[in-house]
Amino acid sequence: METKYVMVKKSIKSNIINGKYKINDKIPTESELMAMYKVSRYTIRRAVGDLEHEGYIYRVQGGGMYVNDWINNKVSSDRSNQNVGVVTTHIANYIFPSIISGIDQVISDEGLSILIGNTHDEYEKERHNLLNMLDNDVVGFIIEPTRSTLDNPNLDVYQMIVDSGKPAVFINAHYPQLNFPYVETNDTDAEKELVDYLLNSGHERILGVFQVDDLQGVHRMNGFIKSYQTHPNVSTSGDIMMYRSSDNINDVLEKIKNRVKVEMNALPTAIVCYNDQLAIEVIGMLSKEGIQVPDQISVAGFDDYQISQYIDPTLTTMIHPKRTMGHTAAQLLLNMLDGKDGGSKILDSKLIVRDSTKNI
Repeated sequence: METKYVMVKKSIKSNIINGKYKINDKIPTESELMAMYKVSRYTIRRAVGDLEHEGYIYRVQGGGMYVNDWINNKVSSDRSNQNVGVVTTHIANYIFPSIISGIDQVISDEGLSILIGNTHDEYEKERHNLLNMLDNDVVGFIIEPTRSTLDNPNLDVYQMIVDSGKPAVFINAHYPQLNFPYVETNDTDAEKELVDYLLNSGHERILGVFQVDDLQGVHRMNGFIKSYQTHPNVSTSGDIMMYRSSDNINDVLEKIKNRVKVEMNALPTAIVCYNDQLAIEVIGMLSKEGIQVPDQISVAGFDDYQISQYIDPTLTTMIHPKRTMGHTAAQLLLNMLDGKDGGSKILDSKLIVRDSTKNI
């Protein structure tokens, strides 16, 4: 069981890190803290003494206690003891292990370690991870944005990163309000290449299903539209369905099923999905409905998820350069740590045609 002074210390420190007590703000007096936490003066003095020693607060003789610049007051010259903060929307599944592995390979070669955070595409978790990494004094950040097309409530934390002088690199997407370099795939051109392939294979009625609360999904949807724009003879035949990351996958699949089965004589001949995870779910749903892939409907994804080449039918997709993205982002961050300019990088994708699509 934690002692009272440890609980008080943790609470005050948490209020500093989460911004309730901002840098150079005056914090409550000893007497006020005693009343707030219902503890003795000795307990308060021990807690704030620790926080002063650790660089979170400073005292002004006769003027009280203030929040120190806790982000910048830690000094370390030994790179072997330094960490890079890596924040992604997921960690252990889909394409993310390969991206993180690519980052770690470059970072570890320079004697650095990585501190990994997982947001689950939720703003509160993004905030927690960024603040935790600032508190752990990481030397820089590699971040996959959370819901990158929506207004982000954590821009104040990103401003803290800017103010700290710590370099940061975005991957997969970026927040346009922030002037951080980014490493992304050329999602618009890649999706256009995929839809061009299907249209040139005789498909006209293609349903595109895109996640639109992240920049990748919007760019891929734009690629879908651009492909139809360059095929004016069938430009009115395409259909788009949008969803958000917070939507239940079963609800998304139900809406796709309704689009497919409203009029069987107007069945889309192909469905292109935001990513391979969704495409695999769609193939399963169509199979349950007695609709054969690709004989009745072709299905394509995006990202070249590892298992996409092992499912039945194997999945047509666009390659996401996962490990290359990790390598590139890590090298870009190292360059910035060495005082060099950091420029954004756009990575190319490649079409992989497999058994889930066919000519008609």
